[in-house]
Amino acid sequence: METFLEQYGVYLQFLSIPIISGIVGWGTNVLALKMTFYPLEFWGIKPFLGWQGIIPSKAEKMAKISVNLWTTKLIDVKELFAQLDPNQVAEEMRPQFDKISKEIMDEIMEKQYPDVWQKIPDSVKRMTYARISRDMPDVVSEIMEEVKENIEDVFNIEEMVVQRLTSDKQLMVEMFLNCGKEEFKFIERSGFYFGFLFGIIQMAVWYYYPEWWILPLAGLIVGYATNWLALKLIFEPVDEKSFLGMKFQGLFIKRQNEVAEEYAKMLTEEIFTFDRIFAAIINGSTKERFVTLVLKHADRAIDEGVGLSKPVVNLVAGKRNYEKMKNIILDKVIREMPSSVRPVFSYADEAMDLENIFRTKMQNLSPEEFVGFLRPVFQEDELKLILIGAFLGMTAGFAQLYFVFGDSI
Repeated sequence: METFLEQYGVYLQFLSIPIISGIVGWGTNVLALKMTFYPLEFWGIKPFLGWQGIIPSKAEKMAKISVNLWTTKLIDVKELFAQLDPNQVAEEMRPQFDKISKEIMDEIMEKQYPDVWQKIPDSVKRMTYARISRDMPDVVSEIMEEVKENIEDVFNIEEMVVQRLTSDKQLMVEMFLNCGKEEFKFIERSGFYFGFLFGIIQMAVWYYYPEWWILPLAGLIVGYATNWLALKLIFEPVDEKSFLGMKFQGLFIKRQNEVAEEYAKMLTEEIFTFDRIFAAIINGSTKERFVTLVLKHADRAIDEGVGLSKPVVNLVAGKRNYEKMKNIILDKVIREMPSSVRPVFSYADEAMDLENIFRTKMQNLSPEEFVGFLRPVFQEDELKLILIGAFLGMTAGFAQLYFVFGDSI
């Protein structure tokens, strides 16, 4: 008596084709996605043997594409800084002013020029303390006004973003994964559905034409087609279309409001915080311009702070020593700036209200503009992504040929 496998084994082999094809479609899509984002660093032997995720391998280019989208579609740096009130900034820093003015005189002057400082009358010292503490808020306000007017000279937004995303490739990957999580799930699931449908056709062809190359070729086509179809359905049609009473639109576009919220949150929490913006201003390529701007105002403020006492100071200390003391003060101001401006961060983040700006503007983008925020991740190497799927599918086809139909060919 024939066993079940002996009686129906050949039919099971044929029925396995669409199932395996579905698994191949799912597996190649999953693997292709993983290879898009991982590993973050090159793994293998350079330059020919190994792999690095498509996005991490082009981190700098992807960061530049992203910042170009942000600055052309979402924010204007000058308008952004216009939200800051220079007087409020000075007010936030006020607790630091008394501390800094006393440190400037006591810690710096007494250590560097104790003999000269002792000769200066106490009345002049007190007047100088009070004048510096009183005038510093005005100096900060003036500096902020000039910074706002010339922000593009002292803040390189592209440099800040590129440095942030290239130094933390995982952050860039997470931005795409979080904002496109539903679309990536669709790519994975659709691989099985499309693969199964292609497998039915493959089964029919194999039934009538069981040549050894059919299964590898079919696997290649399944791997290629499932990736290609999934990408098309995510981004197209851009505008809603009707067919047989049903409405169709790219899956990513349908989630515009939801994606905008997630995207805006990540941008404001991970990239566009005021502490990072300020760090980019004082540490980036525009640092010298900013320092020059600050020194210009501080230098004038010191002369005005000494005011009527300047002849006395020059007489007692000498003009040359006065200039040296002033340089010490200016150096102290620059060195203390990162810590003295820290109280402003919370106010600045609230005043600029970046999360709301990003979210609102992104939600108001046209479908064509909105697609551009995720499309580049695939567009940059879309063909490579599809070919990866095709290669993996062909490999699975050879495995299917050997393990499932090895005895019958």
